Amino acid sequence: MLRIECPWCGVRNEDEFSYGGDASVQRPADGGSLDEWYDYVYTRDNSAGQHTEHWQHLNGCRAWITVVRDTITHEIFDTAPASPNLPPGSGSGKKTNGVKS
Repeated sequence: MLRIECPWCGVRNEDEFSYGGDASVQRPADGGSLDEWYDYVYTRDNSAGQHTEHWQHLNGCRAWITVVRDTITHEIFDTAPASPNLPPGSGSGKKTNGVKS
């Protein structure tokens, strides 16, 4: 089982999280061609090694995070808020008596 560190709640088991997809894929512009949208929705490289992913802490603070994970060993190298404007420890995390839950 993976142990994923939520920036607000700390280290939790992967069953508290829901995989949200490849974080490196860029959404096409609003006027993008059908080919661009097809590639965005259906085409993935599925490369081995370090990969940046979106995960949601569904059974916790419900925040979206970015996880850098090795797809072969499942080692997690880094986690961070999915939004660069939301620093760790602010906003989404629930606190009870100073302890994040």
